[in-house]
Order: sequence, then C-alpha cells, then structure tokens
Amino acid sequence: MTQRDRAVGALYGLAIGDALGMPTQLMSRTGIAERYGVIDRFRAADAWHPLAGGLPAGHITDDTEQALLLARLLIEGHGHVAPGIFARALVEWEDDMRARGSLDLLGPSTKRAVQAVLDGEPLATAGRFGTTNGAAMRVTPVGILRTWQPTDIFVDLVAETSFVSHNTGVAIAGAAAVAAAVSAGIDGANLEGAVEAAVEAAQIGAKRGYWIAAADVASRIRLAIDLADPADVDGSLTRLYEIVGTSLATQESVPAVFGILATFPDDPWSAVCSAASLGGDSDTVAAMAGAIGGALHGTAGFPAEARETVATVNSLDLEPVADRLLEFR
Repeated sequence: MTQRDRAVGALYGLAIGDALGMPTQLMSRTGIAERYGVIDRFRAADAWHPLAGGLPAGHITDDTEQALLLARLLIEGHGHVAPGIFARALVEWEDDMRARGSLDLLGPSTKRAVQAVLDGEPLATAGRFGTTNGAAMRVTPVGILRTWQPTDIFVDLVAETSFVSHNTGVAIAGAAAVAAAVSAGIDGANLEGAVEAAVEAAQIGAKRGYWIAAADVASRIRLAIDLADPADVDGSLTRLYEIVGTSLATQESVPAVFGILATFPDDPWSAVCSAASLGGDSDTVAAMAGAIGGALHGTAGFPAEARETVATVNSLDLEPVADRLLEFR
C-alpha cells in the first residue's frame, strides 16, 4: 500500500463517513435503530431533518466541505494558513452554502468566532471559547500534509488551523489527536501506532490555546480504547455511547472515534457504518473515523461502490487534493 493510497483513502474515508452519518446526525441511537436499523449503506435524509432535510443518499455535510476548504487554503498558503484568510474563507463558504439552500452551516464555535471577528474582535481572542469538534472534523488535510514527528512542530500547525475558531486546549488536543492518527497511518502505522501518536499529540495540544474546563482528551482516548472489545461489538458500542459520548463536544466525539476504530481494528467500513448508527454528532464521528481508517487501510478499506457514489453525488475529485498535500510532506 503506497503513501498516496493511504492519503486518498483518508479523504475518501472522511467523505464516506460524513455521508453515511448525514441523515442520522442529531438523532439518538434508539431513534436511528427505529428509523433505519443499522446504517449499512448511504441513506437520504428525511424531509423533517433540521439540518439535512431533503439531502439525497451519499451527500456530504460541512465536515467534508470545510476539510476541503482547509486543504485548498493550505495548498495556496504553501503549507500554512493565515487566520484572517481562513476567517474570510469560512464566511464566504457559509454564504455559498446558504445560497445553495443548505441548512448545515457553520458550527456553534466557528460561527461565534467568525461573527466576533466580523464585529471587530481581534483574531487572537475570537476563538477563546471554541470547544466543539469543528477543528477536529476538518483537520485531516494537516495529517496528509505533514508527518506527525516531531510532534510539537506538528501540533503547531494544528493549532494554526484551529486558531481562528477553536483556540482552546481541549479543541486543539482533539484536532491534534485526529491529525496525528491520520499522519501516522499515512506513514505506515497500524492502529496501535496511530493511537500512540494521537495520545502524544493530544497531550501537547492540551497545553496550547486558552485553558477551559474540560475532560482531558488524551486520557479519554485511552478510556475509549479500554472500553472497546472486538469480540463484543454491541457491548463496546453501548459503552462508548453511554460512557464516552458522541456529542459535538471534542472530549466526547474524538475519544469515541478511537473506541469505534478499536472495536473494528481491521474493518474501517464497519467502523464508519457503526459510527453513523451511534447517534449524536454521528456525521462528524463517522467522518473522523473514516479519515483515520482510510489512512490506516487505504482506499481498499471502503467498498469501491461507496467511493464512486460519494464522488459522483458530490462532484468530488479527491486524488489531486491528496497529491497536492503530499507535495509538502
């Protein structure tokens, strides 16, 4: 498996997980089971859904959209992104989404921070309350662009991409964990190695940005791994749902991702399907799990039909994006 295939797999995994979780986001695990059973294929969103209402099967959400936006800015910025440029790009992206009739716009932390910038608040303080998983959901391009060691330098770039909207220790820790796991996978690591990279990066990331009261991401990743048992899939998912949580809080959703992957260590497709079935912020949890799973297993980790569907429905051309990001690695 080549480094390129792992990088392309990470982007496809992100988009596939996102699209699988699109119709189930904000729903409970019980509600998903009653409506869909277990998500094992792309589904259209019900018309009543507050964010995804009416979207067709295989459609992505803001998770993939913002990840690709960040990828473009990193490429244009030769491996870096200026906070002011990122803030303007996010405003333009939301305006475009609104013009297309989408209800799935900026998340709460990003929206608050961007509005603060528009109202004249300095960029240095705009993201001081950003604790949700918006930075983690879009960070996959950083994992493709740069190897995760030395870890402190790697986390510098993660913090740079989090700065404008999620400039808190907990958010940076979560984004650093996801990015480092993707990067380790692209370097050829197995799941155990990716988890080690994620924990180390999360520990460093937690010391960046503004302090805010929140559980420690690195410790909760370890907890999620301990709760996972491939021989007891339903029990594992129940424990992750009830103990770790799948909300948009970074300290819940990011550790849950690692627990889900540990439940399906050799099967990223089952991991993203289960993530999409778990409830809560299911599109984001499934997207992050897909990105890491794709980096670990390459494009073959997902059915060819799923890759073709998500590319066709969303007019995605992911291979050139991966190639351009890898040029900086």
